[in-house]
Amino acid sequence: MKPILFHLGRFDLHTFGLLVALGFIFGLWAASRNARVAGLNPELPYDLAPWLIGGGLIGARFLYVVSYWQRDFAGQPFSEVFAIWKGGLVFYGGLIGATVAGIIAVRRRGLPIWKVADCLAPGIALGHVFGRFGCLFNGCCFGSPSTLPWAIQFPHDHTTYPAHVHPAQVYESLMNLAFFAGLTWMHRRRRFDGQIFAVYLLGYAVIRSIAEAFRGDYSVLSNPAAGVFTPGQVTSVFILAGGAILYGMLRNRPLTGSAGPKPG
Repeated sequence: MKPILFHLGRFDLHTFGLLVALGFIFGLWAASRNARVAGLNPELPYDLAPWLIGGGLIGARFLYVVSYWQRDFAGQPFSEVFAIWKGGLVFYGGLIGATVAGIIAVRRRGLPIWKVADCLAPGIALGHVFGRFGCLFNGCCFGSPSTLPWAIQFPHDHTTYPAHVHPAQVYESLMNLAFFAGLTWMHRRRRFDGQIFAVYLLGYAVIRSIAEAFRGDYSVLSNPAAGVFTPGQVTSVFILAGGAILYGMLRNRPLTGSAGPKPG
């Protein structure tokens, strides 16, 4: 656990913020490679970056603040709401925010939305790899108690100390790395526009549900509608349904031809 990588005078470089930034950079790199394969301008993902990054951060932070207002923000200076470099992002909030912003940006350029979405989807999984390692160094999203040989122990000032816990962040990172490889392979063999994005939604829901089973940073819900599922697993049900519906809606559409971004 190392939330601050180093100090430089009055400036602190937060490990979580650095790894999230690296996740965006490598995710865009992967999207650029996929855009070239799809016959799109490989610079397109970088042109969309301000929209995707802005929408993703706003959505991820907004959902975190709403979800954990009483625990983390009530009674604190309002400026803490914007301190994302300290951690506190909800991934599926970021996915929603980036998707909405991306749709707006792609429509403005007159490009095929699902073709572009297919190029971006593998990079989302790759970016998630870096983000979860950021959580590990930040000490958040930690696992439940474990006696397995690879269980980890956080420092004495962590809420889990002295217990050993599952490295839940590492589990999710490794699953997303394998998922990225699979989506990249599939992208070259896709049969219709939107296939890779729909498969991403399906796969993300499964990965998140598995990873949540090892989480120990919040209690399970106890209301009758949710049973013993965590909030992330409940959300994954809706994401899984959305991916299945999208796959069914798009599967009979042919691949579109190559297109280039409009100026501006």
